[in-house]
Amino acid sequence: MVLLESKQFLTELTRLFQKCRLSGSVFITLKKYDGQTKPIPRKGSVEGFEPSDNSLLRATVGKKKISTVVSSKEVNKFQMAYSNLLRANMDEEEGQKEQE
Repeated sequence: MVLLESKQFLTELTRLFQKCRLSGSVFITLKKYDGQTKPIPRKGSVEGFEPSDNSLLRATVGKKKISTVVSSKEVNKFQMAYSNLLRANMDEEEGQKEQE
């Protein structure tokens, strides 16, 4: 899995959509991300750990995986760019179907 900056992620996601235009699927997963790379032990406490409101967005095509972490401060900006990207790629496919 490749962790990218938000802008790089959107650029690469556009490429994945173009690659899968005729056949294949792009799977997108969104979940909360607290910055932990290892699970917290059940017994005892972990000092210095403060959960944050970040989101992890992952796109998968076959074996290729890309991901990005979006901070709570950047969510609105990222969401606008992400929704525009989705609309652009959906409209192209719908237009192709209507022409056939």
